[in-house]
Order: sequence, then C-alpha cells, then structure tokens
Amino acid sequence: MTNNESERVQFDNKKSMWIGIGVIIGIVALVALIGVYQFRPEPDMLMGEVDATEYRVSNKIPGNVDTFFVEEGTVVRAGDTLAYINSPTVEAKLMQAQAARSAASAQSTKAKNGARKQQIASAYEMWQKAETGVEITKKSADRVNQLYKKGVVSAQKRDEVDAQYKAAVATANAAKMQYEMAMEGAQDEDKAAAQALVAQASGAVTEVEGYMRDRYILAPADGEVVEIYPKHGELVGTGSPVMSIVDMDDMWFTFSVREDLLKELKVGTVVDVKIPALGDKTYKAKVTYMRAMASYATWRATKTNGQYDVKSFALKLVPQEPIADMRPGMTVIIVR
Repeated sequence: MTNNESERVQFDNKKSMWIGIGVIIGIVALVALIGVYQFRPEPDMLMGEVDATEYRVSNKIPGNVDTFFVEEGTVVRAGDTLAYINSPTVEAKLMQAQAARSAASAQSTKAKNGARKQQIASAYEMWQKAETGVEITKKSADRVNQLYKKGVVSAQKRDEVDAQYKAAVATANAAKMQYEMAMEGAQDEDKAAAQALVAQASGAVTEVEGYMRDRYILAPADGEVVEIYPKHGELVGTGSPVMSIVDMDDMWFTFSVREDLLKELKVGTVVDVKIPALGDKTYKAKVTYMRAMASYATWRATKTNGQYDVKSFALKLVPQEPIADMRPGMTVIIVR
C-alpha cells in the first residue's frame, strides 16, 4: 500500500469516528430536550365549580308524607304547593281544641243565664270526665317516662306526652272551677272568667288551625327542585328536610386557590373562565369575595424547600352575563 492510500484510509477512519461522535452527541441532545419537555413542571390549573343559592324546605309538623305535588327537576314559583303531610295528631288536637272551645262557650252561657240543676250536674260530669282524662294521661306519661329512661322513646315523644298530661290537668282544673261556679252562682267576675276561657279556647283553636295549614308545604322561593329526601309515606319529624330547591338565576363560581397563585386575582378583578361541560367558549367573571380558609384544611408546609407556609383562599366569582345551560356542580377553569 502506498503512502497516499495509507493516508486516505486514516482520513476516512477519522472522518467516520467524528461522524459517529456527532451522531451520539445529537442523540444525547435530543434525549435531553425530550426529557426537559416531558418533565418540565405543568402550570398550576385554577379549577373550581359552579355554585348556587339553595333552599332546604322543611316541614313544621310531624307526620307521614302523603302526597308530592312536584318531582325532581320541577320548576316552581314561591308559594307553590310542594307536598302534603298527613298528621292525625294535629287533626286530633284540632278536635280537642274545638271541643274545649265548645265546652268553654257552654260554661260562659251558663254563667250568664244562671245555673240550673241539670247544668250543675253537667258541670260535675265534665269535671269527672276531665279527671278521668288526667288519670289516663298520667299513666301514659309515667309509662313513656320509664321508656325514655331506658332509651326506648325519644325526648320529643316524652315532651308530647307530658304536654298532654299538663293540658289534661289544666282542663280538669277548669272543669272543676266551672262546677264550683255553678254551685255558687254566677257573679260578674265569674262571667268574665268564663268569657276569658272562651277566648283562651278560641286561641287554641286558631293555633291548631295554623298547624293544619302547615300540613301543606309551600315553596319559599322560585327555583328548581333538585332533590327530594323522604319517600312517599315516610314519617318525618318537625324540622326534617323534605326537599331542596336551587335558584337557577343566582349562580356563581367558587375556587380554592393557594396564596402564591393570587398575584393576578384581587377583589374586583375580571377574568376569563371556561366551563368544559359547555365547550371551549370563555366567559367573563368578576372576583367579588376572598377569604382565608381554615388552616387545618388548607395549610401546606414548604419550609423544607426554603420557602414559606402556603394557605388557601376561598374565592367567589360572579359571571358578568347569563350563561345558558350552566348547572350547579359543573367544573370551572380560570383561563390564564
């Protein structure tokens, strides 16, 4: 092999070596770029949800749900009838109140007209009847109190029975006084007292009639029925929630944002938001409220990284225009 051929071979070898090194460097650089792209930190996404004013409708009297006049999804107006509660207890109390009013009216008439033998006998019988009621209600109260001590019945039931016993005692006392008045003869003071008993009984009737009207549950505001809790025929107590109504005309956005991401979010700031469920369209929303959330739920320690402890803030954003088809619970994203 001549010197020229030897030099050419060496040159080709060096050239191949440098090409290989260049290829390796290129591959390493490409892998590094891919790694940087793949593992670069993603920008923090500020995500919240749609919220709305919700009314929890409760019943005022205990009873069984007899009829629902609406269903989930029904749009109602304030004052619409939502459900009917069947309450035999209230109906019985109305009968008792009406009977007491009738008895008081009769006693008042007797006081005005003067007592007869038949009236005296009637007053005595009413007294004895009331005393019998006291005995019965006393036994019932004693039994329920024993059951309450054993944890068998609720405090509400015990209170109801005690109230019935006290009412029976009061009725018996009133009946006794009426009998004594009949025996002694009516005086002006007696007539006034009898008339007062009539007024008292009439007030009791008016009160129970109010309870009777409360058997019908009415909508407190305009909105949409989103959830009904009890089933048909189910027993519900006083104050138990029956259904929820959401005001679809009063919706807003709620966010939980770390304080290190609040640089561009101040009260009064208008931002663009996107609701994925409604597509890619953006909407304007204004920050109207901001407060620090409870530390035990939102605090995040970052001191190990040489930074500071981070808290979260609750933000309320109000859409600047009505948004069609928006529903409570939908996800909302702040476009950054």
